[in-house]
Amino acid sequence: MSASAENRDAVAVFGAGAVGCYFGGMLARSGVPVTLIGRPRHVDAIAAEGLLLKTTTFTERVRVAASTDAGAARGASLVLVAVKSWDTEEAALALAPHLAEGATVLSLQNGVENAARLREGTGRDAFPAVVWVAAEMTAPGMLTHAGRGDLVIGDEAPSVAGAPERRRALDAVAALFARAGVPCLVSENIAGELWAKLATNCAYNAVSALGHARYARVTANSDRWRLFEDVVAEVLAVASASGVALEGRDVLGETLKLAGLMPEATSSMAQDLARGRRTEIDDLNGFVAHRGEALGVPAPVNRTLATLVKLLEEAGT
Repeated sequence: MSASAENRDAVAVFGAGAVGCYFGGMLARSGVPVTLIGRPRHVDAIAAEGLLLKTTTFTERVRVAASTDAGAARGASLVLVAVKSWDTEEAALALAPHLAEGATVLSLQNGVENAARLREGTGRDAFPAVVWVAAEMTAPGMLTHAGRGDLVIGDEAPSVAGAPERRRALDAVAALFARAGVPCLVSENIAGELWAKLATNCAYNAVSALGHARYARVTANSDRWRLFEDVVAEVLAVASASGVALEGRDVLGETLKLAGLMPEATSSMAQDLARGRRTEIDDLNGFVAHRGEALGVPAPVNRTLATLVKLLEEAGT
């Protein structure tokens, strides 16, 4: 990673919501110079009093720079993009003029296509991350953490020119997070990791949102397990038709296990609906349904969940 000398260790987080504030806050807590870029209500509170991190292991107010201006990313060696999937193209255009030469761009987003969108919109290398964290902004400048907090990152094109340099950049990112107490694995099969996370997201996000339920309740009986089985089976069928390798991996088992790791969590989609906001359903269950249709793979359960969430979204509920 090569940025300007005075900013070679700096990190910018574009999207100071729950995911951006958790990972940016953890880096800042470890001494990394971090700038959070987000909405005025959070930026103003963070600028005035710091970011309040209420995690499962500590509560601490962390002093960290905050701005509403994409230009605050100028010179950062690492830029974390944590906006909603539907905002990716706009984020890329906003960031593009300010990215340092050689900066590493990392997508901390749901879905499987956002790193590609960032590459297209910025003209720079951008890498995907699989994010495992349950967190919510419970007040301006306040993050409440409910479980996990780890990352899997990787290169979607490890066999093309420049791959060794990109791998060194990813190893450096993983080491940076590790020093901040954030487990971060560099995967040799990031596409498989993204689709496995997509399966989990398609199960928990929509069902938690539609049922107004925490994770412990959405997996509380065998009928709900069967619903998860159907959702995951459809995602895996579409992944296979897309050429993604997931053989030998118990994605359903991993998905069901998550409720035990994050029993009190509610999905980001449930939080968005509760606040009357647009959800990421088009990049989750809706994406699976449409990709499946294009590939001749039926995904009726995912299509049904997507349709129901869209109805609630349109009603502002």
